[in-house]
Amino acid sequence: MHIDRLTVKYHHYTAVDRVSFSVKAGDFIAIAGENGSGKTSLIKAILGLTHAAEGVVNKHVSGPIGYLPQNTVVQDRAFPASVEEVVSMGLLATKSFPRRFGRADRERVRESLIRLNVANLAKKRFGLLSGGQQQRVLLARALVANPYILILDEPTSALDQAMRKRFMDILQSLNQAGVTILLITHDIGGIGEYVNRVIYMERRILFDGSFTAFCEQAELSPYIHTHAMRHKGEDEAS
Repeated sequence: MHIDRLTVKYHHYTAVDRVSFSVKAGDFIAIAGENGSGKTSLIKAILGLTHAAEGVVNKHVSGPIGYLPQNTVVQDRAFPASVEEVVSMGLLATKSFPRRFGRADRERVRESLIRLNVANLAKKRFGLLSGGQQQRVLLARALVANPYILILDEPTSALDQAMRKRFMDILQSLNQAGVTILLITHDIGGIGEYVNRVIYMERRILFDGSFTAFCEQAELSPYIHTHAMRHKGEDEAS
């Protein structure tokens, strides 16, 4: 997938300014930046969910793209759908009208639940799950159509430190199994052992390279540099 000079504007404000980069098969890329740096606008433009004022997205992918948007944890305990129904929604885009689910579809849902270790929750009401369980179910939904690329927008923001580590370990396993991953985050700490590349942006790309090289770019952002260096030191000490 190649993004060429992609620009997103909201009225007179430029949220994403002439961004260009390529994604190779097997990449695990962190797209980092402070709040308001244009990360989510960039991803929505890539997915066609937001209009791009300029630029081109050449996807050239051999399968669907899975997407886990920001702030998807449900607080309403009365939310009526079961876990397996939520995961089944990930297959809707693959269906032509009328959208009927057969035995093969139910098997794909079951396999996706097993893959994320939530098969035991299949019949439970989604709203009754913990935040960590909900995120795993939503990841199962994003994966049920066997996407070529998986895009996640701040997927660990509602998780505690231990659950964040477990979730990142799951993503690492998926990446090692061949899933290309774009992970949007404003918290760069703790991702160094997972990603092969960091893209840091403030409306435009200011850095694109390895996590180690990013840690040496203090001028990009004192806060993120300090946070990244602290986690790098913890990794080296362990």
